[in-house]
Amino acid sequence: MLLDALSFYNQYFEPGTTHYVIQNIVQNFPFITIILSLLSGIFTAALKPKAAMRLCFFNLVVCFCLSLATLLFCIQNGDYYIYIMGRFPAPFGNEIRVGVLETLMATAFSLVMLLSLMGGLKHIFHDVLPEKQEYYFLMMDLLFTSLIALIYTNDLFTAYVFVEINTLTACAIVMLKHSKETLVATARYLMMSLLGSGLIMIGISILYDISGHLLMEDIRKSVGVLFATGQYQLPLEVVICVFAIGLGIKSALYPFHSWLPDAHGTSTSGSSAVLSGLVLKAYIILLIKLIFRVFGTDVIFSSRVLNILFVLGILAMTIGSIKAINSRDLKRMIAYSSVAQIGYIYLGIGLGPAGMAAACFQILVHAYTKPMLFNTAGAFMDTAGGSRKFKDLSGAARKNMWAGIGFAVGAFSMIGIPLFAGFVVKYNLATAALSTSKERAVLALVALVISTVLNAIYYIPALMVLFKKTDETKTIVLHGKKKDMPFIISNGVFIVCNFVLGIMSPVFIDLIEKGLKMF
Repeated sequence: MLLDALSFYNQYFEPGTTHYVIQNIVQNFPFITIILSLLSGIFTAALKPKAAMRLCFFNLVVCFCLSLATLLFCIQNGDYYIYIMGRFPAPFGNEIRVGVLETLMATAFSLVMLLSLMGGLKHIFHDVLPEKQEYYFLMMDLLFTSLIALIYTNDLFTAYVFVEINTLTACAIVMLKHSKETLVATARYLMMSLLGSGLIMIGISILYDISGHLLMEDIRKSVGVLFATGQYQLPLEVVICVFAIGLGIKSALYPFHSWLPDAHGTSTSGSSAVLSGLVLKAYIILLIKLIFRVFGTDVIFSSRVLNILFVLGILAMTIGSIKAINSRDLKRMIAYSSVAQIGYIYLGIGLGPAGMAAACFQILVHAYTKPMLFNTAGAFMDTAGGSRKFKDLSGAARKNMWAGIGFAVGAFSMIGIPLFAGFVVKYNLATAALSTSKERAVLALVALVISTVLNAIYYIPALMVLFKKTDETKTIVLHGKKKDMPFIISNGVFIVCNFVLGIMSPVFIDLIEKGLKMF
């Protein structure tokens, strides 16, 4: 319907008149989403908690609409465009780059952030101290700003600035739950994140020293010349490795994942949903931009770094699932599952251009599935007096059937049952693997089979415990008996989105492939 409307404008409005004005307005939307989120954070700090929540939600709704409009514009336009901040060219100015893949991710991130906070809203107001609740939404505004900026930025130093904002705000939303275990988890999270940030800064410094540029396209031109002439080969390889390790640490790639189970497992459910669904993915999106727009695929292939990411992805898929099997804590099980699912993304990246579209689709699928699992886990905990232990959650899905349905949909997607979004991810990764070398294809296919079996081994018993019939009639309700309508709405939309991604996957994969070609 919206695409038809855009076609109508193309047909009936000549360039230079109304259509030209509409184009100019839409091209400003990505910059407006970043500024609006920053302004929302500024005003949120001065408001009471309920008003801060409303402003945060309003900002996310507006940003979703603006991002969707920009996505439709880029689809219609068929190419990316550069937006220069303040109309000052480099090196004095800054710029963002807007294409189909960027706007698709920005649209998805806006909706997931909104649904994640809605689904965990009751727990946010219960777990965060009343005098700090407005600061929670302030941190979410700043966190969302950093996510959108990392998606759009075309400048490496600006990317680093927002990486740091992302790090500090992500740690803050864990710590604001205010318990001993979250303080310890935050300390570990912060130390590992700062290590990753430091490596990224070292990489940017070396790259600037040998290229003389910070804009991504300018760096790529310089790197292409250096690669063709054989200059600075060792520094280039060091920079690529430093970026890969730094972003691997921040996105919890095995073996740099040790901070994730505590941070995601102990924070309030809304924070767990945002951290797992969005924060980890922003760093991977930055890594993909580095591969295509900073170094170029020829340089990346010669460095062999994709081989390392391929192997680490397989290890993450396997070991993350084994850790999840051994967990007796529902949220920690879901957190370890995130380690495995991040492995799928790196497996796709490790397959090179053939698997990149599958990796990007997994970013979308995991973003819409894992927050639903964390929010439903929070709903189950309400029926067990706040306990996360499986022994206390027996029959919890029967006491909250709506949460049970959401958890079942998420679990079936993670396992890879047909019609669910997760099945499409595994199918596309297998297809991509078959187009590569025989050895790589065999490793990838074996890893996918083993990981699928392992996923079933821990998700199916979890479902059996949660849906178990019990003789106990008394239910401990942690937050009262009133229906949680924000959670019900959020859960329902997440369920619908999962089926949409599964059934209409060719549409989204086609958009991703168009976006990658624009890179």
